Amino acid sequence: MILMVLDHVSMAYDVNHFATDSAFLFQPGTPLPDFVFLTRWFTHICAPTFVFLAGTALAISVERRVSRGQPAWEIDKGILKRGAFIAALDPTVISFFSWRLTFQVLYAIGAAMMAMAFIRRLSTTWLVALALAWWFGGEYITGLVWNPITGHQTVLAGLTVALYKVPGVTINYPLIPWLSIMVLGWAFGRYLVEYLAGKKVIMSPQNLVLTAGIVCLLIFLIFRYFNGYGNMWLYREGNTLAQWLHVSKYPPSLTYMSLETGIMCLCLALFMAVEKRITPNPNGVLLVFGQTAMFFYLIHRIVLEGSATWLGLRGFLTIREVYILTVVLLVILYYLCLWYRDFKKRHPGSWTRYL
Repeated sequence: MILMVLDHVSMAYDVNHFATDSAFLFQPGTPLPDFVFLTRWFTHICAPTFVFLAGTALAISVERRVSRGQPAWEIDKGILKRGAFIAALDPTVISFFSWRLTFQVLYAIGAAMMAMAFIRRLSTTWLVALALAWWFGGEYITGLVWNPITGHQTVLAGLTVALYKVPGVTINYPLIPWLSIMVLGWAFGRYLVEYLAGKKVIMSPQNLVLTAGIVCLLIFLIFRYFNGYGNMWLYREGNTLAQWLHVSKYPPSLTYMSLETGIMCLCLALFMAVEKRITPNPNGVLLVFGQTAMFFYLIHRIVLEGSATWLGLRGFLTIREVYILTVVLLVILYYLCLWYRDFKKRHPGSWTRYL
């Protein structure tokens, strides 16, 4: 979440913001300035982590309701309502303040949640198999309906598998690739439930994510090395670190998903190890942000996009000033989120249940 704010401040105010993470957006041969590029790259982990953990949290919640005997349709209805609300925020609230019709990470999370209301009935084995089938075969299917070289793009392809970008309309987060990440998060959530229930599992969750992280990074290295299929047409133009890391986020390539998921899994393994040795501070920055995630997201996105669009502040800062402003904004957000968390506790049945 902290890295996300850095990226969004840069999107709104950085005069040299770098966001050509797609063969459709990137002009081959364009230099990749290290500091600006790495600032952007460090934030690549945000969206996959949000989508994966949204699937994990949803699975834990649903499995608990199933164990209590709650009717399946009641569970599905709750998932559909929550998913529709989240998905609608992009083409309404976020679009209004950025003054362009946009389908981004909230659309991806919300639409994927709605899809999970139906496919959650599949076994964990089938869920993982379908997700990995898209990871390894998605580029072929995407190529049938979208060609970044010729510029062929459609709204339907953008909403499902590809990228769509014209003046006034942006679809950066197609449903199916991001659904595959949520599906894996759901499978992990089921695994946690079984582990905590004392059921026999292959290994501890910590060792599972550690192993998965290593495997994902190996997949990234192999496909990025051979520099062909799996890169979603955004190929490596040399052997510099920036060229190795310059993978396609729009739409997500196999190299992007394996790299970012691999890093995420290693981070989760590390945090699980640290958690055993520390006592969380109830007012700790990360905990407060995590407990008010949607409020955190909407507040800073509305402020940044609204001021950039309506006050004419887009692209007026240098990259170093972006870092300074990010720190200032995070301090303000902490106290706002602290207040909102307390307000939400005092009004549990109000509109706050949606945020």
